Amino acid sequence: MIPQFIAVVAIGYLLGSIPFGLIIARLKSGVDIRQQGSGKTGATNVMRAAGTKLGMLTIALDVAKAAGAVLVATLIVRGGATASVGSLSIHWVHIAQVSAGMAAVAGHNWPIFARFRGGRGVTAYFGTLFALYPPVGIIGAQVLAIAALRSRHMSLGSLLGASAVLCVMIPLTIVHNFPPIYLAYCAAVVAMIVIQHADNIRRLRQGKERRLW
Repeated sequence: MIPQFIAVVAIGYLLGSIPFGLIIARLKSGVDIRQQGSGKTGATNVMRAAGTKLGMLTIALDVAKAAGAVLVATLIVRGGATASVGSLSIHWVHIAQVSAGMAAVAGHNWPIFARFRGGRGVTAYFGTLFALYPPVGIIGAQVLAIAALRSRHMSLGSLLGASAVLCVMIPLTIVHNFPPIYLAYCAAVVAMIVIQHADNIRRLRQGKERRLW
């Protein structure tokens, strides 16, 4: 299984590393968004630097690359074989999926193709969720959109949307026997997203956070 997992992680990271925001902004507007606004390559900074339409295109492509990483992992590691961790039996395919998801989010945040200066991981995270269990991703995306539109703070929407997914995964794991490794994955990525938004959280508390539009 080791070669398969090496491939899963490598493919996930490389897919996540494709800096669609940087590419789109350069091709359409001739700007390096790493030199604009927050300096991130994510969709929010693209919206501010190059327009809402290009920002939405960035969201779609970032979601697709992360979802693709999980789907590729599912194809590479097939079957019902399990690994034992204490009293738990975890399917290898589930381990491969979350490994690819984590690698894709890491690639999005620290892309090798953009000198390790990327986004904050939110769109990539939701892309992996749409591949793992679409209803959870949809719920989180709805919370994100409503909170962002009402507050006009994308950072607040992102934090609430990611946290909503974690809150939904807890009862799904306890009551409906979802793979516990999915819950662990969500908790780890939400923690990463919160850390990546530390500066935004500080500005939100100070009332100085940048607004949408």
